[in-house]
Amino acid sequence: CNSQSVLFSHALTHPKHVSPSVTDTPLRDDGNKPRAHLTVVRQTPMQHLKNQFPALHWEHELGLAFTKNRMNYTNKFLVIPESGDYFVYSQVTFRGTTSECGEISQGSRLNKPDSITVLITKVTDSYPEPTQLLMGTKSVCEVGSNWFQPIYLGAMFSLQEGDKLMVNVSDISLVDYTKEDKTFFGAFLL
Repeated sequence: CNSQSVLFSHALTHPKHVSPSVTDTPLRDDGNKPRAHLTVVRQTPMQHLKNQFPALHWEHELGLAFTKNRMNYTNKFLVIPESGDYFVYSQVTFRGTTSECGEISQGSRLNKPDSITVLITKVTDSYPEPTQLLMGTKSVCEVGSNWFQPIYLGAMFSLQEGDKLMVNVSDISLVDYTKEDKTFFGAFLL
């Protein structure tokens, strides 16, 4: 018992000789970390650049959607407020009919897809081209009159302050925006 009081006394008078404990390390309050969860809003089909999939627009304030602690949403982009490791995720649910699979639409004369693709893309000032972070593809031709296909993507990335993230899809007309829990996008600092 006496040796413990001597060690304690030594620790108080010579703090450099004592190993730092976990409690000495300042902890970051998780409630202050940047984070966002966005939900899809109805899209209007638009022209997009050749070999580039259109980017989705998102709700960032209403319902289940939010941005917190300096994380911002602007013009299709989730803007990273501070450098660090982030978990980035998205789920896009597509829906259509089997009759659309691989056939030519009479009205538009465009081929309907046999597959659908979702990309999470990063745009940064330090690199001239967008960088593909994640990609998911699924077949959409199923037996039955209607089909639904969710594609979920999620991974950790080291991101820099000012990086912008967006979600691109192969066919914006097939995105399901009937409920905010079907198609969503978000990120949070780890």
